[in-house]
Parts: sequence; C-alpha cells; structure tokens
Amino acid sequence: MTKTSSITFYSLILFLISFSAKAQIKLASLFTDNMVLQQQAEVPVWGWTTAGKNVNVTTSWNGKSYTAKADKAGKFLIKVATPAAGGPYELSVNDGGSPTQLKNVLIGEVWICGGQSNMEMPMKGFKGQPILGSNDAILKSKNSKIRVYTVPRSSVTELQQNSKTSAWKVAEPESVANFSATGYHFGKLLNEMLDVPVGLINVSYSGSFVEAWMSPENLKAFPEVKIPAKGDEIKAVSRTPTTLYNGMLYPITGYGIRGAIYYQGESNYERPDRYEEMFPAMVKEWRSLWNQGDFPFYYVQIAPYNYSQLPPYNYGGKYNSAFLRDAQRKSLTKIPNSGMAVVLDIGEENQIHPANKEAGGKRLALLALANTYGMKGFGSASPFYKSMAVNGSVATISFDNVPNGLTSFGKELTTFEIAGANKIFYPAKATINGSSVSVSSPMVKEPAAVRYAFKDFVVGDLFSTEGLPASSFRTDDW
Repeated sequence: MTKTSSITFYSLILFLISFSAKAQIKLASLFTDNMVLQQQAEVPVWGWTTAGKNVNVTTSWNGKSYTAKADKAGKFLIKVATPAAGGPYELSVNDGGSPTQLKNVLIGEVWICGGQSNMEMPMKGFKGQPILGSNDAILKSKNSKIRVYTVPRSSVTELQQNSKTSAWKVAEPESVANFSATGYHFGKLLNEMLDVPVGLINVSYSGSFVEAWMSPENLKAFPEVKIPAKGDEIKAVSRTPTTLYNGMLYPITGYGIRGAIYYQGESNYERPDRYEEMFPAMVKEWRSLWNQGDFPFYYVQIAPYNYSQLPPYNYGGKYNSAFLRDAQRKSLTKIPNSGMAVVLDIGEENQIHPANKEAGGKRLALLALANTYGMKGFGSASPFYKSMAVNGSVATISFDNVPNGLTSFGKELTTFEIAGANKIFYPAKATINGSSVSVSSPMVKEPAAVRYAFKDFVVGDLFSTEGLPASSFRTDDW
C-alpha cells in the first residue's frame, strides 16, 4: 500500500468512526426539550434506530434505566414510570452511540386538544377575528409550569408513523399567542387550581369533518363515506375522510395523557343524524388507540350561528344547527366518562368563531376539575333536559344538574316553543319554578312537545344558579 493510499484508507476509517459516533436515535416528534409527561403513570417513549439494536432510556427523577430492542423496522417503544408532579428533569435515550438528551422535562397533567377551527383558533385570534381579552391574557401568560405543543397540519391518504416536526414550548407571550385559545384557557385554570404542571397537545384543523379524524376500519360502519385510496388527490384537505387521522392523530397516539378536550361539529351541521353515531364512534376509537381505558373526554357544544350564510346556503329543516347541538347533547349518554361544555350564551350570528374563547375553555376545565380531579363545592355541568310532564295545557320541563335551581337573571324567558300533535310550534310563555320550567301557549291546548333555544342562531336565556347556560333541546324526534 502506497503512502497516499494508506492515508486515504485511514481517513475513510476515521470518517466512518466519526459518522457512527455522531449518528443519533430519531425520537418521535412529540419528544423534545420542555415536554410534559403524565404523572404517576407508565408512559411510552418511542422512536427509531437500527433494527435489532438495544435502546436504553434513563430518567433523572429516579436514576433508573429501561431497555428494549428495536423491531425489524427499527422502531422501539419503552415504557417508563413517572413520579408525582414535579421537575424539571432530564431524560436520556441511548442505543450505544451518542445519547439524545431531553432537558427541562416536567411531570404533570397532559391533555389532548382536538377539533376544528374553534379549537385551532390561536390566542392572538384569526386575521380580523379577535378574541376577547386576548392581548392582556397573552401579556401575562409567562408560566414555566404550562407547556404547549402543536401538531403541524398534515392531510394524507397514507398512515404516517410520525408527525411533522414541532416542539414543546414553555408558556410565554410568543408561544401562547400562537396556541389554541380554548386549549390555553382550559390548561391555565387547571394549572391554577391543581398547582401542578400542565401539558397541552393541540391536534386540530380548521374546517375538519369528524370523518377526517377516523380510520378506514372505523368508517366501514358508515358505508356512505368514501374512503380515499393511496395516491388519491385530496381536494378538501380538512374534509377528506381518514386524512387527518393518518397525518396528525395516529402518529401521536399512545403518548401518556390524562384525557382529551374537543371542539368540532360545525362542519358536520348538515348531517346531524349521522353525527350522533359518528362522534361516539370516533371517541371510542381514540380511546382504543391510546389503550388507557375510557379516559376523560370533554367537548364543547357548537355555538349558535347563522349557517345559512355559508355555501350551499341551505336554510330551515335539518339545516338548523340546533339539530347538531342536539346530536352532541344526546352523545353524552353514548360516550362514557364524558362531559359537554355549553356555549349557548356566547354565539355570534355572523361569526362562526365566537370571540369569547375563555368561556368555552373554562367550562371544559370545570368539568375536568369536578369529574376527573374530584374537586367539589362549585357548579361544573350545565342544566340538561331530563323529562317532560303534561298537566292540562301546561308542560313542565325537569332538568339534570340543577341542585341549586335555575335562573334567567331576572330576564323574561323568550326562547321556549311548544307544539301539539299537529307539530306546529308556537312561542311559549315559560316560567321558572325552582329546578323546573312551566311552558304553555294559548295556541296549544294539549302539549305534545317543547323546544328550547332550538334555532340556528339564538342567545340562550336559561342558566343554572351558578351561571352555566342550559343546553338547547327538543322533547320530540320530529
């Protein structure tokens, strides 16, 4: 071997050694500095390396190491035990090469924030569409115990193993301004009341159908849904069945969480009957994917809005979005361990994105604080229709979730309607009697049905004494 060839040979060896030393494990996009892991749980850490390699995860909170072998595709998944809330900690992942270090890791409560534009809408608002009080809230948002993560938009026909690159961010004005307003207000109240770190994962896409968040297997129960094939053109990025499931939801499933909040349904308002079946099916599938049992699932009932001003400009009949709100109300009985935040009092006739995002976020948090975390002494659930009793020409409506009664805050109730067997509804006189409402009209001698706030756009006027608005409802199935 000549001197020149010898130098070349050894240079190549040194390069390969150097390259090997620098090669690092690829962690799933969710695992970055500043992340929050669910407390007191066995949480998975996963990623990719060379097939067959042993991977070691070391956690600073207990000094323990956990080991697993990468499968034939190079994927590894290691479950680590987390302590009670605290931090910051570090996490090291090593396959024998250069270790990957994750720093400033907190242990606390982690929640998924899913849905469409009313969940996606950032604290700073959309262009020309403000959020009430957002500038002050953003200004005062610095909090090292709140962390936010946004899954980047991705609509694809093929199932993805990993989501696009993103990063966990500590709450401060710049990061909060660009994060889900509903999600942030939810997490802020949880952090304040529980005094533990809170991690929020935003996986939402403006205008999305519920079908876009469901798998092909799950959608087989709905034969009218056309599932795109591999390579098909996606003409409606947020409304094509399975595509957001493929690109955004599936890649994050399994990350240790406490539960989920959800704000979607506006794009399905024209198909309320089907939504009543699809939505519970979607929740059931999400829970199956996470394999954490029936984790808490809290959602916002869509706000009133004049949908007839949107293409295809349909009006009346089932195009009244109250039917979709009613489908969401009925879904409560089909989804175990769930709750619905009502925003019937804050809708805007000509704006589908209500400016008062704090109300929705806080009402979701009230449900979680009461039902998931067991806090007591405050109102958490809105009044819901329970039953109707008829005595002569008067229908009496009873409600659930009204231990301290109902109120209209001194205003006349104007949104009740009543009908006889002819199915013609008339405006009704409604009177609160403690925890029930008496409804009547001189036009209806023998009541057969009552509806409350059952219009496309309406402002609710019935509340629990704690100030939570009653859900719109109908006693009929006409």
